[in-house]
This record gives sequence, structure tokens and C-alpha cells, in this order.
Amino acid sequence: MRLIVGLGNPGPKYVWTPHNLGFLTLDQLAERTGIRAGLTMGKARVGQGNLAGTEVVVAKPLTYMNASGLAVRDLVKRFRVNPAEMIVIADDAALPWGTMRIRERGSAGGHNGLKSVIGALGDDEFIRIRLGIGPVEPGMDLADYVLQPMTDEQLEQAAETMDRAVEAIEVILTQGTAAAMNRFNRRAPGPNQSPDVEDSESGTN
Repeated sequence: MRLIVGLGNPGPKYVWTPHNLGFLTLDQLAERTGIRAGLTMGKARVGQGNLAGTEVVVAKPLTYMNASGLAVRDLVKRFRVNPAEMIVIADDAALPWGTMRIRERGSAGGHNGLKSVIGALGDDEFIRIRLGIGPVEPGMDLADYVLQPMTDEQLEQAAETMDRAVEAIEVILTQGTAAAMNRFNRRAPGPNQSPDVEDSESGTN
């Protein structure tokens, strides 16, 4: 059993904001596999199915971003999942649009959703897929930036990145995290961006 969690904020006002790329990636996954987080279970919307030969639970916390860990902790206990077997998808303002980074462990990097998950589990040894939403416009508050609606250009870049994230999840399940990191962490983010983007611990609020 693997637990796949997309981080975001529930409610229609947040759907198309950068901070909801975790939720939106699970929607992309549902379109491809039919595994949809449609059932309310405790503090999350969940779905179960078979992905790439592996039984998975997909989940969207209903606790809002800053308390995501409460929902994740309940799910880990309910489904008896080892945190190291969990995949968490989140946005990252330290990475440019079109960029994705996969890590097996590490700090929250300033991302309050990841911080909440780490705090609730008492463990940072879980796989995370970080999707770039940066850079933040000069002089703009980070919280305002991540909660504003995405532009058409950002939506287009996000859709491409989320497609790759779904592919990365399948590779993690079938070939392992190292194979996914080797394949996707080096992928060029776009024609006007360097493929050698520095991996960063920084993130979003």
C-alpha cells in the first residue's frame, strides 16, 4: 500500500491558485487512472485503486495547507503506511515554473504544508515531489502570490509539469525513487530556462 498526498487548500476560491498544484496533480492522476479522491474519510478526501501494479490511496487534506499534517497523520495510521512509502506533492516558489524536483527526505524548506506534515509525523523521511511556481514578483508578499489565480501562461506550464509529476509517480512505484530522480530532476523546464536549476530547500508558505 502506498499513500499519495497532494497538498492544497479546499474550496472553490483556491482551486486554480499556485498553492493548489498538489490537489491539481491528483486531479491529473485521476484523469489518467480513474483513481479519484472523492470519498470523505476523516480529515481528507480519499480514493483507492491500483496504480502500476501497486495498491494506492490518494488523498487531499481538508484541513487547509497549514494543518495538512493532521490529515496525513490520520491517514498514515488508518492505512498503516510507513512514511517512507508515502509520496507528497507540493508547490515550491524557489523553483521556476515548469520545474519539478523529487526528494526522498529533507526539511520543509519554508513550506507550511510540508512543515505541518513533518511535525505531525515526527519524521521527514518521506518522498516529496515539488513543483515550481517561482519566482515571486519583486515586492509581492509570498502568501498573496501563492493564493492568487494562476495566469493563462502559468496554467499551461503547470499542466505540463503536473503531467510529468504523474509520470514520476508511476516511475517511483515501478522503478524506485532514485530512477525517478535521475529521469525527472534533470529535465529542462522550458525553452527560456536553464535545465541546470539548482535544487533548493526553500519553499512556499
